[in-house]
Amino acid sequence: MSRKQILIIDDDEDLSFIISEMLDSYGYSVICAPDSEKAFELLSVNTYHLILLDINLPDTTGFELCKELRRASTVPVIFASARTSETDRITGFDIGGDDFLPKPYSMKELLSRVNALIRRTYGFSSEEKIVKFGNVRVNITARTVDRSGESVSLSLREFDLLAYLCEHINTAVPKDKLLSEVWGAFSTVEPSTLTVHIRWLREKLEEDPAEPQFIKTVYKVGYMLEVKE
Repeated sequence: MSRKQILIIDDDEDLSFIISEMLDSYGYSVICAPDSEKAFELLSVNTYHLILLDINLPDTTGFELCKELRRASTVPVIFASARTSETDRITGFDIGGDDFLPKPYSMKELLSRVNALIRRTYGFSSEEKIVKFGNVRVNITARTVDRSGESVSLSLREFDLLAYLCEHINTAVPKDKLLSEVWGAFSTVEPSTLTVHIRWLREKLEEDPAEPQFIKTVYKVGYMLEVKE
């Protein structure tokens, strides 16, 4: 089962370390950023399933960072802060926060909030999620792909792109949406990077990459994984 990725944005590095160790022990993969500059750097190259965000940061506020994030992403955000006034809590929710956890808090409560928000957003993952098309079998949960029973080696980004298309079967996904969701909300990669990765997927999964049966280009929109019933 793939581990959910969590980004902690907090300038209290000791607290971030304690939280990351705890969440890691419960099956999450955690990265920490002490300020918005580092956070945007990480967001430009990675996709996260949840963000734990402090309000008071050295170079901006968590409110401003959340506003910027919401322009490009719907990733769940938990505000965790010593600022606990009603105004701050309302502001946090109004700008797109999903939960508000006042400091100090117990690790048990934090874990409970994280688990609950992950479940609400992504559902329960006790069963494997498998998508099949043609002679290709994609196990999204285990992050494996095989073609005619033979394992297919994909890079991390190739698999993330394929998995996103699998989760939106028969839906035309705009190029900017794919870049945002697969490469990160603040990615600066060129659209040509997406084109290259689509070509690589076709070469590995299609019978005739030049005339793809499944990974289709949707003119003036983006790409679609077309799977006929």
